[in-house]
Amino acid sequence: MRVAIAGAGAVGRSIAGELLENGHEVLLIDKAPTAISVERVPQAEWLLADACEITSLDEAALQRCHVVIAATGDDKVNLVVSLLAKTEYGVPRVVARVNNPKNEWLFTEAWGVDVAVSTPRLMSALVEEAVSVGDLVRLLRFSHGDANLVELTLPPESAMAGTRVGDIAWPQDTSLVTIIRGSRVLTPGPEETLEAGDELLFVAAQAREEQLEDLLSVRREDTAED
Repeated sequence: MRVAIAGAGAVGRSIAGELLENGHEVLLIDKAPTAISVERVPQAEWLLADACEITSLDEAALQRCHVVIAATGDDKVNLVVSLLAKTEYGVPRVVARVNNPKNEWLFTEAWGVDVAVSTPRLMSALVEEAVSVGDLVRLLRFSHGDANLVELTLPPESAMAGTRVGDIAWPQDTSLVTIIRGSRVLTPGPEETLEAGDELLFVAAQAREEQLEDLLSVRREDTAED
């Protein structure tokens, strides 16, 4: 997979290193000569250019990229790069860094962003995920389709503890992606039984999050007659 990263600072270089280790082709783009540190990521391609300029993106052959990552420290630049990548070059996947959480509302499909990554929000979510049981925690927002990656740790009092995945009437527009049980990562087949303490990862429409949390968090009172 070919990936172009706009912004060759510490964040961009770190992302490039991870992608290269996983066998991908990476192009780093930055307009600041001081940011061009080929010796730090020698396996990557480097381009000294302004990623907000069409001529620069033509030189980068952005149309050949499967993913573009807008990783600069300037939200305005990241939005422009995202919009150009999607509308002018038809890049299938655009990921954008959000530096200021106040600007997060702008990083949507309208600006060409498929996934917006806000470091402050992600850090807050990871803290919540580590200490919360029974509460739905939003880990990542997917701009395309208004869906989120969410996590919930199944509490002992949940009515769904001991229930098979295939027997649960999940809310519409939600998909159970993974069950993390201790050190194991389980594929949630219909025969798999949920256990208290399971970390459940879902992709869910935002409008269904409250319904999903209600389903998993609260043990329903037994209304049967004695």
